[in-house]
Amino acid sequence: MTADSAIVSRQRGSDYAVLIKQVREARLLERTRWRYALRFAATLAVQGLGWGIVIAWAASWWVLAAAVLLGLVSAHWGFLGHDAGHQQIAASRTGNNVVGLLAGNLLAGVSVGWWADKHNRHHANPNREEHDPDIGEGVLVFTTNHAAYRTGRLARAITRHQAALFFPLLTMEGLNLHGSGVRWLARHGEAKLRRTEVALLLVHLLTYLTAIFWLLSPVHALCFVAVHQAVFGLYMGCTFAPNHKGMPVVGAHEKLDYLRRQVLTSRNVRGGWITDQMLGGLNYQIEHHLFPSMPRAHLRRAQPLVRAHCARLQLPYTEASLVRSYTIVLRYLHDLGAPHRAAAKSA
Repeated sequence: MTADSAIVSRQRGSDYAVLIKQVREARLLERTRWRYALRFAATLAVQGLGWGIVIAWAASWWVLAAAVLLGLVSAHWGFLGHDAGHQQIAASRTGNNVVGLLAGNLLAGVSVGWWADKHNRHHANPNREEHDPDIGEGVLVFTTNHAAYRTGRLARAITRHQAALFFPLLTMEGLNLHGSGVRWLARHGEAKLRRTEVALLLVHLLTYLTAIFWLLSPVHALCFVAVHQAVFGLYMGCTFAPNHKGMPVVGAHEKLDYLRRQVLTSRNVRGGWITDQMLGGLNYQIEHHLFPSMPRAHLRRAQPLVRAHCARLQLPYTEASLVRSYTIVLRYLHDLGAPHRAAAKSA
């Protein structure tokens, strides 16, 4: 490393130090336990309302309205589990673990251990090839390298049309979240709190299925489960998709300092209070990635500090409306499938 590059490296490292100092002085990392207590109570109340509708309309197809409502509630339990996993809620790790287990495993039916393992790797290397599990190869492809090496007739067909298939496939994401957690727990016998996680997932599953099939006819029950899980998966996918998809992909060996690694690969979603509630605060994705332990209620207050700091450094700070962000994501997926569409036409 030359002397000049060493100076640049130190300057870039200090860029984040300046910002975190401002955030601490504004007391934006302090816990807001009472806000989270109200949020937890409100989510529990809406869940109770949903089950009340199930009981009242058990003999009617209108009971599926409750399935939609409970799908949204499941996603909000997921948001609370996410916040607990980032140590945003309680002052201690133990307290956050308790909230995460209750919200994630017991009430959403998703393993918080699996989620934390995957999500922490994403936060450490957002949009970085071979490191970020969120852009790893799966049913859809999110990088040109994965698209180029796509094999198999079905896989290539999906890639050709992945933009059109994006939202329909998200309806399966709920089942994927449940299943991925179970598979992770089965493979990681050494995981902390594994027995507790497994026990809570079993309680969730047995209580849920017993209640549904006790209250509803078999046909109504099966349709209820399908709608509930489809809404849960679609909602979760629609919340996380705008945050990084279509943003620059970092090469596996490319080096960026922490500030630039988080800012350049993240996109905020513009909106007011309703957007904040709908997206669980994750519409402030840049702020969340820079300060993962910052309580959700403080992200909006941190935004002007971060935006001004990026402007001083001439660092792009990306924001888009919710509709615009989905448009960008779909166009990006469509472009990745272009080589396969061209190959199919020439075949």
